[in-house]
Amino acid sequence: MARMSADERRESVIRAAMHEFARGGYYGTSTEAIAKRVGVSQPYLFRLFPNKPAIFLAAAERCLRDTRAVFAEAAEGLHGEEATHAMANAYTRLIAEDPDKLQMQLQMYVTVAAAEAAGDHELGEVVRKGWMELWDTVHVPFGGDVGETTTFMAYGMLINTLAAMGFPPEHRVWEGLYPSARAQGRLEK
Repeated sequence: MARMSADERRESVIRAAMHEFARGGYYGTSTEAIAKRVGVSQPYLFRLFPNKPAIFLAAAERCLRDTRAVFAEAAEGLHGEEATHAMANAYTRLIAEDPDKLQMQLQMYVTVAAAEAAGDHELGEVVRKGWMELWDTVHVPFGGDVGETTTFMAYGMLINTLAAMGFPPEHRVWEGLYPSARAQGRLEK
């Protein structure tokens, strides 16, 4: 078996960190747990990343980038309502198939709020930048319509909340969502 390069190992750390942070949050996740999941020592982990905040930022950036890619791919060549349904379906499939993506997003928001309250604005700047790139990715298929983009993102946050709270697919709270998201996007067990 060939040894992994530093870049490959770094990629493994980001994937492991996303999983661990998604489950335990920033404050509840140790670098030891991340190192153990990857199969490296903590000193090696810190050769790849300077500190825990850097690991969290890499995981947050990856989560947002992966989500943007899902939206961009789903909406490619589509506009308006077709784009809305394609992106809604793709996103709800993403969080159903990879619950760490949803949990990592939620952990990002909590961690940014805590950091901001403590006077640390670096994390918030990075996450807000990534979120704005997500906004812009959605904004284009809506022809730059701010209202459509806002509505879509608001529905997405509602989906995040309902899914995180574990509402079953048949629950009435799902009924007000886009018809395609209602039919395909609810987290089916």
